[in-house]
Amino acid sequence: MTYLFLYIVGIILIWWIYRVGWLEALKTVVKVIVPSALIILFNIKAGRLLFKSPVVGLLSALPTSIFIFRGSLPLVSYINNWIDQEIILCVQQEHQIKLFHE
Repeated sequence: MTYLFLYIVGIILIWWIYRVGWLEALKTVVKVIVPSALIILFNIKAGRLLFKSPVVGLLSALPTSIFIFRGSLPLVSYINNWIDQEIILCVQQEHQIKLFHE
């Protein structure tokens, strides 16, 4: 069942990359993966510490997920800005190379 889920996610990612381009798709994936990973890791750790069971921590995810999601927005913004800066840098370098060869 996990492989079916990963297969469907892979098909959706390929379609999304084809539709919007790989850089915009990368930004979207970062926007989804970073908060999700932080939420899961926090709730597993909290479940182990408070309830001695990581399953209970995952079940209590809803209240903390709102705070973690909002708290991760600056990190996501930083990563997306870094991606944009790399794109701008590459475009400027290509433009300079074209001017040099003319």
